[in-house]
Amino acid sequence: MPEQTRPPQHQTHQPGSEATMHPRPESAMRDYRAAGKLHDQVALITGGDSGIGRAVSVAFAKEGADVVIVYLDETQDAQETQRLVEAEGRRCLALAGDVADPAFCRKAVEHAVAAFGRLDVLVNNAAQQYPQPSIVDISRQQLEKTFATNIFAMFYLVQAAYPHLKDGGRIVNTTSITAYRGSPQLLDYSATKGAIVAFTRSLSQAALKDGIRVNAVAPGPIWTPLIPASFDDERTSQHGSSVPMQRPGQPDEVAPCYVFLASDDSSYMSGQVLHPNGGEVING
Repeated sequence: MPEQTRPPQHQTHQPGSEATMHPRPESAMRDYRAAGKLHDQVALITGGDSGIGRAVSVAFAKEGADVVIVYLDETQDAQETQRLVEAEGRRCLALAGDVADPAFCRKAVEHAVAAFGRLDVLVNNAAQQYPQPSIVDISRQQLEKTFATNIFAMFYLVQAAYPHLKDGGRIVNTTSITAYRGSPQLLDYSATKGAIVAFTRSLSQAALKDGIRVNAVAPGPIWTPLIPASFDDERTSQHGSSVPMQRPGQPDEVAPCYVFLASDDSSYMSGQVLHPNGGEVING
């Protein structure tokens, strides 16, 4: 029986609310020491209202970036992320909408450029997952929704952002450990995360001629709203117990990977994936 790592809890709405979690994820980057690595740059971050997206937004702000966060409908979480970014002395624009809609993706990029005059970094982070006991239980509607949110949206956002990224732009995509080890109850989710790895590698080769670097991060079991929104009380309480560190990671422990890939520290990297996953060895 896996050990309990968190109190049992469950949410009924995807992609979940950070405000109602207990304990709440550590995503305010309180101990982070910045060095001006993104000074006066502009980043658009999907799923930026909570979890990893919130931690990335705050870390980018600490590094000197203005931030545009895109979220579905978690207004309370988005307002808190905006407060945290602005507390660092940076500007934050919060945009609610569905990234599965290409028209919204175009408008989000247009709003970002109109508000801040430029776009330097795109972080494709928004995702949803719907566990099912068997492949026969995955409906056509679920399959299409998972792919539309998790991978189609990345195409839409990159297509909209590409002309604005120009020479020196950076794209960071969120994939998952499930792309490498699989997940029997998350077949469609895992498939999208594998697609993101291939998308990252292929786009990185196509974009270098335009001076744009493309990399990805493959988190392991991180304590985010998506967990109680996806699993029942028992599964949520055991989250992270199976990895070598025997605990879930915090968004604060993942966000520095995004800072690295969005900054000049990774100037000789493109098409690569970083693996903050609690010590599981992944060959890929």
